[in-house]
This record gives sequence, structure tokens and C-alpha cells, in this order.
Amino acid sequence: MIDKQDVLAAFHFRHACKEFDAGRKIGAEDFRYILETGRLSPSSFGFEPWRFVVIQDMALRERLLPVTWGARKQFPTASHVIAILVRKGEMRHDSAYLQTFMREVKKLPEEAIATRTAVYRKFQESDFRLLDAERALFDWGCRQAYIALANMMTAAALVGIDSCPIEGFEQDQAEAVLAEAGVLDRERFGLAVMVAFGYRRNPAPEKTRQGLEQVVQWVG
Repeated sequence: MIDKQDVLAAFHFRHACKEFDAGRKIGAEDFRYILETGRLSPSSFGFEPWRFVVIQDMALRERLLPVTWGARKQFPTASHVIAILVRKGEMRHDSAYLQTFMREVKKLPEEAIATRTAVYRKFQESDFRLLDAERALFDWGCRQAYIALANMMTAAALVGIDSCPIEGFEQDQAEAVLAEAGVLDRERFGLAVMVAFGYRRNPAPEKTRQGLEQVVQWVG
């Protein structure tokens, strides 16, 4: 097992890298490892609402820049960029996609599918009221995408690779650019967040956080 201090050291190492060393590229094996930690990340009900689009086309990054104000230096210099997409209506309890997913990916028997669908329907309709507004279901999927995002950034930090999460973008316009490039079906997916990976060009700033006593409350 990894030593706890090694994990904490990775958290201290990780920062939102604003500019990367454009001359250094992440090796294929290392980047596949990062993607694998995203793939293996947990999701609500295990339904994996995400899709990871790796954008290595520099022309596409250039087209995204005018509507991605949070990546002015990151997109031109990053070794790799991922756009994390999230499914929309396909995450409804009654979608054909999820029924197929439970059969072909989860390999659940029909009785288990019926039980899980009933629980999932209650969760969406009343527990979290995810069907009250069209945006609610998508935002719920985005919250799960951030789990995969965090896992990939931490995994990268553990092997000395820098990253920067990017949600500084005009969502409608960024989605339009991705749709025009043929990598986003706007009927099925929306853009949740992007993330850049590479190696830092400049030293990281001092990490500042609130103390444990300010962010932790014990009950009992």
C-alpha cells in the first residue's frame, strides 16, 4: 500500500497549474493510467454518466480559447486536455440507455434490474427531485463527474504530473464548438468541466487552506 505521507505529499504538490512546460509531454503509459483512474471512479448507482474526450487537436483547442477564459495559458501549453461530458436524459430512470447499461455492463438479472429501477425512480422523483427541472438531472451528473476529475488530478500528482481543472468557460458556446468538431452530441451530452495535464513551467505558489478545526465538525 502507498504510505500515507506519500499521499499527503501529492496533495501538497498538486495545484491549479496555470501554465505548463510546452516542451514536455506525458508518456502514453502515464496518461492511460490517469484515464484509468477516471474510468474506475465511483458514480451514483454505478451508472457512470461521463465521457472523457481527450483533445490533442491544437486547432480545436485554439477554437475553444475565445470561449474558455479560464484556459488562456493552459490550452496552448498543456500536454493533454480532457473535456468531461455528462449524459443528459439518458440518466433518467426510464431511459432505454440505462436498461441496456444494467444488462450489458452491470450484467444484472431481470429481477435485480426491476428492483434497482424502482429505487432509482424514487431517488430521482422524490428523494432528490431531479426531474423537477431539466437542468437538475444534468447538474447531478456533473457532481459525479467532479469525482472522476478529482481522482484523475490526484492520481497525476502521485506520479509528479501537474493539472488544472477548468470550468472558466461559456458553456453554451464551448458546447457549440465541440459539437461543430463532431465530439459532442448536444441532444445526449453536456460539457461538465475540462482539465489540463502536463508539467509545470513555474514553481507552485504556497498552498493555503483553512485549518481542520475550521472545516471539520464532530458530532458525538
